[in-house]
Amino acid sequence: MCIVALAWRAHPRWQLVLIGNRDEYHARPAAAMARWDDRPGLIAGRDLQSGGTWLGADEDGRAAVITNLRGFGDPLPERASRGARVTDLLTGSGTYADPQTAALDDFNPFNLLLADRDRLVFLTNRPEPQCSLLAPGLYGLSNGPLDQPWPKTLALKDAMLQWLVAGATDPEDLFAPLRRESLPATGIAPATPSDAPLEPPLSPIFIRNPIYGTRCSSILAIAPDGTGLALERRFNAQGNVTGNSRIPFHWSTT
Repeated sequence: MCIVALAWRAHPRWQLVLIGNRDEYHARPAAAMARWDDRPGLIAGRDLQSGGTWLGADEDGRAAVITNLRGFGDPLPERASRGARVTDLLTGSGTYADPQTAALDDFNPFNLLLADRDRLVFLTNRPEPQCSLLAPGLYGLSNGPLDQPWPKTLALKDAMLQWLVAGATDPEDLFAPLRRESLPATGIAPATPSDAPLEPPLSPIFIRNPIYGTRCSSILAIAPDGTGLALERRFNAQGNVTGNSRIPFHWSTT
């Protein structure tokens, strides 16, 4: 996942609103957002190469999203899958299920946002391991530090802010800004290149590229009573829509 905006306790109806695009090589296999047969309660897309996920929610009361972090050298293939980290956190089971004790240095550089009924936590492992509680508000994340003002991050945060202040309630409206292909004019350019050589140095929110580009747009919206909605829109190498998922769910109260 390469661009995310998240509103935490900033909307009268939705406790959490998370939107983002996953940018990846089109040749890398992935399954659509769905309920996982082997992890009851988990709703997420699935990376069929490494087995984990990049964004999802679990009906036990967790939601999470991860992005790669630039600026610390090439990723090492022998390290644990970052997607497995997300899956364990979401389900509350597995080697990396506890955000306080899991060995963050087992992974290539990452940023991760984890929410439950009561808190929003930011985790990263560069330049050193960090686990921080975040206050209510609006956050943006791409492949740099949290809220670093890259042009596309500022643009997506602004779109989310406009949705919030307009009093909108339908999260599907947020698919529109996730599809923006114009290059934002405001912000600070990334200081380091992407791990993906074909990603443009200054990329728009939606990347249309036949080899490496936006594979899907995702939205999670969860109300204070636990009522939730998971949405996903998928794209092919030409940027055309190939499928949609809409999955209502409910966080358990225990």
